[in-house]
Parts: sequence; C-alpha cells; structure tokens
Amino acid sequence: MDTNGEVFTKIALEIFKVSGLLNNEGDKITEEFGLSSARWKVMGAIEKSTDLVTVSQISRIMGQSRQATQRVVDVMVKDELVAWLDNPNHKKAKLVELTDKGKQTYNLLDKKQAAWATQGAEGIDRDELDKALITLNKMAKFLERE
Repeated sequence: MDTNGEVFTKIALEIFKVSGLLNNEGDKITEEFGLSSARWKVMGAIEKSTDLVTVSQISRIMGQSRQATQRVVDVMVKDELVAWLDNPNHKKAKLVELTDKGKQTYNLLDKKQAAWATQGAEGIDRDELDKALITLNKMAKFLERE
C-alpha cells in the first residue's frame, strides 16, 4: 500500500501531465483568435480579479515568474488586448486592464471554454469533481506556504 507521501507524489506527477495537456488544449481553443494559452491565462487573471492588477499580481495568480508574465503582457499591449494604467499606489508598477477588444475576445473564449469544460466533465460524478478541487486547493496551499 502506498503512503500518503507516495500518493501525493503520484498526484503531482499527474498534475504535470495534465498541465501540459491543458496548455495544448488551451492553444487549440485560442488558435482561431490568434492567441496562446499564456495570453488567455493572463486575460483570465485580469478578468477574474476584483481590482485592477499589476504584472506581479498576475504572475502570482498564474503561479509563473514575473518576467514571463511581463513578456506576455508586453505583446498583448501591442496587440491592443490590454492597456497600461497609472497606479496611484506605485510609480513603476503600472496596472493592467483588458481593452474593449480584449474583453470581447475573452468573452468569446469563455463561451468556447464552457462548452469544452461541459464535454470534459462528462462521465465524472459531481462528487468526484468537488473532491478533486478540494484536494488540489489543499496541495496549492501547501506549495504557496513560502
């Protein structure tokens, strides 16, 4: 019988696999909009935030480096999907918001993703989905402890 630590490791390895698969699926979903999973994740982080956010805050939400997030945001500014706003609380750390074009694109992607998620959830009981989410949240809290 596996110890809890061994099962935790197996789950972590499966998460790595699923993460790659989700990125590939995200690239397929966003392809018709000329986007990538990385840009979509940034849009989601901005859209789901209750307040305007900085690049550093977006990177924390996404669990990625600030530098990688900065590169993606810079391209998105050029593509007019997001815009910089002055940050009254910080001279250098500008705030990022979705433009009208960005909001329209995000809303179209959100509808497409909802249909994809409904299809992906077929054959999985709601109870299983809820337990998986609880487990992933607990794992994330452990990993965010620093």
